[in-house]
Amino acid sequence: MSQTAKTRVLTGITTTGTPHLGNYVGAIKPAIEASQDPNVQSFYFLADYHALIKCQDPARVQASRLEIAATWLALGLDTDNAIFYRQSDLIEVQELSWMLSCVCAKGLMNRAHAYKAAVAENEEAGDQDADKGITMGLFGYPVLMAADILMFNAQKVPVGRDQIQHIEMARDMAGRFNHLYKGQYFTLPEAVVSETGEVLKGLDGRKMSKSYNNTIPLFSPEKKLQKLVRKIKTNSLEPGEPKDPDTCTLFQIYAAFANESETSALREQYAAGIGWGDAKNQVFEYINAHLSEPRERYNALMDDPAHIEAVLQKGAQRAREEAAITMDKLRSAVGLGRFI
Repeated sequence: MSQTAKTRVLTGITTTGTPHLGNYVGAIKPAIEASQDPNVQSFYFLADYHALIKCQDPARVQASRLEIAATWLALGLDTDNAIFYRQSDLIEVQELSWMLSCVCAKGLMNRAHAYKAAVAENEEAGDQDADKGITMGLFGYPVLMAADILMFNAQKVPVGRDQIQHIEMARDMAGRFNHLYKGQYFTLPEAVVSETGEVLKGLDGRKMSKSYNNTIPLFSPEKKLQKLVRKIKTNSLEPGEPKDPDTCTLFQIYAAFANESETSALREQYAAGIGWGDAKNQVFEYINAHLSEPRERYNALMDDPAHIEAVLQKGAQRAREEAAITMDKLRSAVGLGRFI
């Protein structure tokens, strides 16, 4: 199959924290599977420019980039098929971001969920300046996200429901650019949201998130993983009392890793009144076994950053080859092309 016939899929992960089970289920696992599909041209990147919006701790950003790269590689990302790179290795992304910002209405950015939430927070706090503490990075990051997507004319962008608005904004910018400069320079991307729309819950029953401090790091050492699983919030039902798996964080985490027959078997145990201690032991043992081999690979990769750097440099070279061609066309389109 020719490269032009492949479906183009792009996704990235912000480099501000340690990957956790929620990241794995929601983004990394489907990304790994897609990277192995010969009918898909995948672009996966470390969204480290985006990380600077929320995090001004250089050590944390640097550590997170390494951890995330090691995680994806340990889990089997096919870097021969997929193009795996750091956003910051592609200066063309910033150039495209500026071009898009010049066709993007400020009113569109005013409606961005993250910006509106920050303004609302200031207003609730009684600040006279509704924009207090809001950087241009936060305000304009949907433009940078659009540049990430449109640079490679991605057709499908896997996102959570909270990111659908940004794909719509990218479509708006792409359509506006195409209209103004009278050409089909950009493909209009489509958001791909998991049919289940499932978001993994954390230790406290809320969405697993770094901001809630309720995460289970993906490659926690065995004893740490066991301790965290035991901390997962459950109700007060006694052993022997039937339990509802569909409202149980513990069951949801298990089901995210197990196959259908394994999930059905645990569901039957819930109906039969499995005790919470037994359930937590089963979940820990299953997840620990599932992650044992990739954990070993992850630890080996973390001890060999030179290998990770080489993989990312190779990916950046492949990405830049295409980005350079795209930017030449776009520079000419807007009047910034060479004179001869």
